[in-house]
Amino acid sequence: MSALELWGWDDRWADAFAPAAAAGLVPARVIAQHRGRWLLAAESGEFPGLVTGKFRHDAATGDLPAVGDWVGFVPLPGQPNAAAPLDTAASEARSTVRDEPPSRGNVSFGGDAAQIDVVLPRRTALTRRAAGSRVMMQVVAANVDTLFVATSLNADLNPRRLERYVAMGRESGAETVVILTKADLVDDGDAAVTSLAEELRVAVVALSGHTGDGLEALADWLAPGRTVALVGSSGVGKSTLLNRLAGEELMATTEIRENDARGRHTTTHRELFLLPGGALLLDTPGMRELGLWDADEGVDETFADLIDLASRCRFADCSHRLEPGCALQAEVRAGRLDDARVMSYRRLSHEVAEQPSTIAAKREKDRRFGKSVRNAAAESTARKAFKDGDY
Repeated sequence: MSALELWGWDDRWADAFAPAAAAGLVPARVIAQHRGRWLLAAESGEFPGLVTGKFRHDAATGDLPAVGDWVGFVPLPGQPNAAAPLDTAASEARSTVRDEPPSRGNVSFGGDAAQIDVVLPRRTALTRRAAGSRVMMQVVAANVDTLFVATSLNADLNPRRLERYVAMGRESGAETVVILTKADLVDDGDAAVTSLAEELRVAVVALSGHTGDGLEALADWLAPGRTVALVGSSGVGKSTLLNRLAGEELMATTEIRENDARGRHTTTHRELFLLPGGALLLDTPGMRELGLWDADEGVDETFADLIDLASRCRFADCSHRLEPGCALQAEVRAGRLDDARVMSYRRLSHEVAEQPSTIAAKREKDRRFGKSVRNAAAESTARKAFKDGDY
């Protein structure tokens, strides 16, 4: 198996990359990101990459490379073969715990970097509204097959927060699985598994990253070549789970606070890891803010049962608050529906309704991809002409 295949390359990606290959570009996957630089995995090894100022200027929101993306690059001078293969010592060194920005083996984010010219259209994209006052999209992870939403079976278990994550996962196009961690700290997590699986209508698994109990239930999603993203709040045990699945300490871990059962950030950047069984696990920092972005379909699917009930309301524009004949409030009064879930549905529906449409942006992105390939082809022709002295 080639190095690219280890990182998820397949015939479909090769077909999608064909125009870029014809333009003289080389494929690589983005496996880490930090402060405007990206770490790339290509056939010849791992090395830093960057985008040109023109690329950054022309890129619309979400068009810059994200961890999990497949890109086409042109090596800078001094990198005739893209990058030197990593030696054994460097491969072992990259597994050590890092408190600094990502640096795998003897490859750091400093020095020369390959020029990223093209980002291939994504099969799936995990997005959220970027933190802060500006209304803009942030791509959390790209080309993810399965999303593991981790939360702990302790006092911080919050179904309303899980609804946000599940809606985001469904909108991304990835299969969504809820992972209830720290099962060793509770007497019986079966009740929570059953309740959440029924309410969210996704697979729910309880396990312990500390003891390893329940990990076998994840096997079907961790097949070779499959990309899994791990998301969740700080302190829910994501790093512990990653270390357990990897069989070594890849990320530092910390204890949760006793007063509120929450933790602090230990993962500081997004990074894609190759697990011993061949699956790819993308670890992410804990999210303090999880604003949904263009997730109307994800919200509708997450609350499909409430939408079905709402069709029985007396008024078509019922806000499900105080209107007479509201079917949802009738279910709440009868004790068959949790009012907190109705409030969550209203809140998330309003949140996505207030966002600008991204349909035009998606069309523009497809147009820019074609343009970027044409530009790369022109630059490739110019480079060859200069090299051959035909100028």
